[in-house]
Amino acid sequence: MRRDLPPLNALRAFEAAARLLSFTRAADELAVTQAAVSHQIKALEDWLGVLLFQRLPRRLALTEAGRELLASVRDAFDRVEAAVSHTRRNDGSGPLTVTVVPSFAAKWLVPRLGRFQMAHPDIEVRIAADIRLTRFDDGVDLAIRAGRGPWPGLVCERLLDEELFPVCSPRLLAGPRPLSAPADLRHHMLLHDDFEHDWRMWLQAAGVADVDWRRGPRFSDSSMVVQAAVEGQGVALARSALAQEDLKAGRLVRPFRIDIASELAYYIVCPPSHAGRHKVRAFRDWLMQEATAS
Repeated sequence: MRRDLPPLNALRAFEAAARLLSFTRAADELAVTQAAVSHQIKALEDWLGVLLFQRLPRRLALTEAGRELLASVRDAFDRVEAAVSHTRRNDGSGPLTVTVVPSFAAKWLVPRLGRFQMAHPDIEVRIAADIRLTRFDDGVDLAIRAGRGPWPGLVCERLLDEELFPVCSPRLLAGPRPLSAPADLRHHMLLHDDFEHDWRMWLQAAGVADVDWRRGPRFSDSSMVVQAAVEGQGVALARSALAQEDLKAGRLVRPFRIDIASELAYYIVCPPSHAGRHKVRAFRDWLMQEATAS
């Protein structure tokens, strides 16, 4: 059914002029001439059969009809803008936005990301490091979460399990204080993340009872614990996924071959409506390949 509506350009010109109370400023915003704005508004007034502006000396003022129309037009434009934004977010086009816990992003994902870009140069990736659980209503396509999973209403795939084990700088092993047995940890600084009981559980598994597992500095992010160990500041109880690259490069070593399983794992998470998108499937498949290779 045909809708009896005025031209959109006339409404755009009116909204800008009414908001700015100036034909000249509205013309600058719309990148047209002042005469074009004046013509569009005159045509709209003729179409409506009412005056929308009072043309006063050196200024404009809205009439009562103009104020009423402005409120309705702005509401309609806001709704159109929101609908277009929602459609763009949900059609699967545009960049691939992935939220990741900061430690995993820094120590596992970012060092590997170049391989995905080489394999998929057509997909632009945006990584957002965030400890919060995204609600996927803000343009996020995919998340990598650390937790126990699954999360109701979401597609969850287990990406990586974690083991915990002590790591330190090679310089520490070559230092004056021995580190040949777990009991030698009493002579070294213990480095902690927010999971404060992990050291206690590892020491129990290693059969060590006389090391104070509470002592030593704490870091809010697990990647900082690993970095502190790289810098020779003590012995960290590292998460396997986060320490892997530093171990390969020789920046860290494992003084003992004793590890324990972490209660947490890494998961690929997205809403069911996102799972079929080409860019999401491509990134998911690549993540799984990288996890298998590591």
